[in-house]
Amino acid sequence: MDLSKKNTAVEICRDAGEAALRYFNDRDSLIVDQKGDQDWVSEADRNVEILIRERLSAAFPDDGIVGEEQDRKPGTSGVVWVIDPIDGTTNFVNGIPAWTIVLAGVSQGQTKVGVIHDPIHDETFVAVRGGGATLNGTPLRVADGVPLSSGTVAVGYSNRVAPCNVLPVVTALVAEGAMFHRNASGALSLAYVSAGRLLGYLEEHMNAWDCLAGQLLVAEAGGRIEPQDADAMIAHGGRVVVGTPLVFDALKTIADDAWPT
Repeated sequence: MDLSKKNTAVEICRDAGEAALRYFNDRDSLIVDQKGDQDWVSEADRNVEILIRERLSAAFPDDGIVGEEQDRKPGTSGVVWVIDPIDGTTNFVNGIPAWTIVLAGVSQGQTKVGVIHDPIHDETFVAVRGGGATLNGTPLRVADGVPLSSGTVAVGYSNRVAPCNVLPVVTALVAEGAMFHRNASGALSLAYVSAGRLLGYLEEHMNAWDCLAGQLLVAEAGGRIEPQDADAMIAHGGRVVVGTPLVFDALKTIADDAWPT
């Protein structure tokens, strides 16, 4: 996937972020529907996804598109763009400034480019397979050399899994002396691992639009991720474990004990 596609993806995400921010700043008039327990969708999610889809289709008419809120658009190029228009909708509708725009470009079972744009803080995390990861153009590196007892690990949770399944993970992290964190935006947490702000991230099941971009960011920033086929993640979702080289094995053991595969 050439760099021009990466640059276009970044531009689209930044424009989508401006649109989402206008909705966020006018939440009193926002139309919100509930899909399930702690699972919300707003007109902002739908309209921002439409914006991203239209821009992608105009720029790359032969590429496929998969988004959280609308049906899949087939393509002929072998490239599929995976969209989460607003990751962290619960935060968004409640006025909590922890949500983000997510876009990943996938080809041949691999994520080739990932963009996570946080309009609130004007932070744009970008990764290109084999080309490194950046935050607003500055190279990123995970916080290697920091033990669990000196850092923080984020833990994701959703209504797709049994509520009791997250408790052993939190218990194990605390037993290791780690702090645990949840900000209700898995994509943003993964970006924070790539930026050295968190040591790792664990979630029993994530959808592709929430995790593909962030997993590439972590890998390109020198972290470790569980190997996965991106096409399989698009089809079914799956477990996500990422971490710095020092703590990844410990995090994988915690995940294996809590969530046998």
